[in-house]
Amino acid sequence: MEIVLLNKNSKVPKYKQIVTSIEKAITDGLLKKGDKLPSLNTIKDKNSLSRDTVLTAFNELKNRGIINSVVGKGYYVYSEDVDVAKKIFLLFDELNSFKEDLYNSFLENLGDDNQVDIFFHHFNNEVFSKLIHDNLGNYSHYVIMPANLIGTKDVVQNLPKDKVYILDQVPEELSEYPAIYQNFEIDIYNGLLDGIKELKNYNKLILLFSDEKQPKGILKGFKKFCIENNIKNEIITSLNDRIPEKGEVYFVLDDKNLIRIIKKIKQENLVLAKEIGLISFNDTILKEVVADGITTISTNFNLMGKKLAHMILNNEDLRMANISNFIKRKSL
Repeated sequence: MEIVLLNKNSKVPKYKQIVTSIEKAITDGLLKKGDKLPSLNTIKDKNSLSRDTVLTAFNELKNRGIINSVVGKGYYVYSEDVDVAKKIFLLFDELNSFKEDLYNSFLENLGDDNQVDIFFHHFNNEVFSKLIHDNLGNYSHYVIMPANLIGTKDVVQNLPKDKVYILDQVPEELSEYPAIYQNFEIDIYNGLLDGIKELKNYNKLILLFSDEKQPKGILKGFKKFCIENNIKNEIITSLNDRIPEKGEVYFVLDDKNLIRIIKKIKQENLVLAKEIGLISFNDTILKEVVADGITTISTNFNLMGKKLAHMILNNEDLRMANISNFIKRKSL
């Protein structure tokens, strides 16, 4: 039975009829995942079409993740879910409030006819590798948030190169892929510079930094700012034995430690902003109201989600730095 059937008297474009024929063959069970499609030349010759017409149809199906090509062998059924325009694998490092904003913005701007499945690697290389290997060939697009994991290229290169997008942190080994990212070094440097007038009112700027989870660019930007602006500073890895003192400014990168330092400040009866300062990384609605407002340095996660959706919908091969802002509130 013929897979591709065309009505020469129809006003529907020929490439659309090819798409519909292949979709129907999948729906009817004539084609299943892994089955090889008739070649471009076979469809062209049997229906007296140009090769470009057939290629346009195949490219549409390929972009939706329904078929895929193997160099030198031809085209194969990649997914039997013909109702989905795009099926997207989204791998985050962890879920928190600002990444939830990114995720929701991505979904909102992507459209209802696309499917997104979200996974988390929790900064674990084995989990990262397993999730990707277990889902090879199951999606039309792969959005990867590698965080600061080492050796991610060895895993990511198993995916179709033109279907991979890198999000948030872009290690050098993945710089060839399309990406929406934060330039942490520049963002931190510029953010602190925007608040230098306020920072000059304190004696010491203290960064709470963890090598395990935090981008190295944050540390570079912090050190560069302090050196170039003659700011007395200290870098610590934990608040466990820390007693906040008058004249200090704490720059805290995660929400759990933000709550811990606020609690310690209260225990020492220090007046926030007047006697001790506080800056948090990554803005949320909660930080607008906690302690009458926490000053933040933050990228725009809603914009990041919107840009990512636009890039995928338009098949764009771009590397874009997302914008970041210094948001002054009453904690500084």
